[in-house]
Amino acid sequence: MKTAYDTLTEAIQDLNKEGYTEDFNLLDHGIEDKAMKMNYKPENFNVIKTYRFEGMTNPGDSSILYVIETDKGIKGTLVDAYGAYADTMSKEMVEKMSAY
Repeated sequence: MKTAYDTLTEAIQDLNKEGYTEDFNLLDHGIEDKAMKMNYKPENFNVIKTYRFEGMTNPGDSSILYVIETDKGIKGTLVDAYGAYADTMSKEMVEKMSAY
């Protein structure tokens, strides 16, 4: 796993090759894997690494990529905005996602 990537697309493509193939979505109290129809609470997954990407022309384009592995061994990524446009999360999720 690289320490830095130039683009979000490059990061996702590289991480897919490393087995992080699932596309997780953020929920208020956890994450979901729509393809597998599974939801995970904060205690059921770990954030392995995070990557931040700044928008070149618009600060609203800033995003963060979470590299995640569940307690069931499912590996994938989650992309979210950060800063003023970040999604709202429960206290447990904020602690889980910001610890990395």
